[in-house]
Amino acid sequence: MINLTKNIVLYTILIFLMIISIGPFLWLISTAFKSSTENIFQYPPVFIPENPTFSNFIDVWKQIPFPAYIVNSFTVSFFIVILNLILSSLAAYPLARMTFKGKNFFFHAVLATIMIPFQVIMIPVYLMVLRLNLVDSYSNIAGYIGLVLPFAVNAFGIFFLRQAFLAIPKELEEAAIIDGCNVFDIWLKIFIPLTKPALATLAVFTFAGAWSEFLWPSIVLTKQEMYTLPVGLNHLQGVFSANWRYIAAGAVISIIPILVFFLMLQKYFISGAMQGAVKE
Repeated sequence: MINLTKNIVLYTILIFLMIISIGPFLWLISTAFKSSTENIFQYPPVFIPENPTFSNFIDVWKQIPFPAYIVNSFTVSFFIVILNLILSSLAAYPLARMTFKGKNFFFHAVLATIMIPFQVIMIPVYLMVLRLNLVDSYSNIAGYIGLVLPFAVNAFGIFFLRQAFLAIPKELEEAAIIDGCNVFDIWLKIFIPLTKPALATLAVFTFAGAWSEFLWPSIVLTKQEMYTLPVGLNHLQGVFSANWRYIAAGAVISIIPILVFFLMLQKYFISGAMQGAVKE
């Protein structure tokens, strides 16, 4: 009886948290499909549209250059993901498998940066990017570089891959050394293939963060044709300040690439998350 009561309370809490989590998302989808004749602010709220329509998606696609925004976001996100996987794994390998003076100090110093919000270092980073001419007012390529470099590596990725590397048996590394592999070969041919699930998990987290990043692009971008999708959606809100159906439709479109990317790597995601959680 005690276990039954405990399970009821537990599942009630979980259902309540689920409703809080997915409620705004369901409201967003509902608003995107509502026609202009429906009141989206009526009370009590109606989640199922009376006359579902795709016209909001078609109209918003025509009103602003969505394809250009999507290409910009995909380009920036792609390079951020690639650089994070390469640089994080290169930094994680010595912290996990090598012995050198100050190893623990450097590891804890890296972890300490997780506690520093990006807003704290945003001004000095912006000044550095500006003085290096890595803004879109100088050239489009420089603009892409200025968007990518501040997020090319992060402490979470280093920590996550370090934990994954720690789970690999020492015997594999020793066998590779006997076969004549150097440190780089061991990293590339042994550790990278064996940690594909962890790399895929990190790629999903990094892609989701890069795709939805708004603050940094909104600061460094000056050309509308260089806008990423979140910045473009903010511009959409300025153009259609009262048309929340268009804004909701644009937001739904922006979510689709993240869902597709997650579904592509879904089979690696759970095992990768577990692999990266292994303790030393």
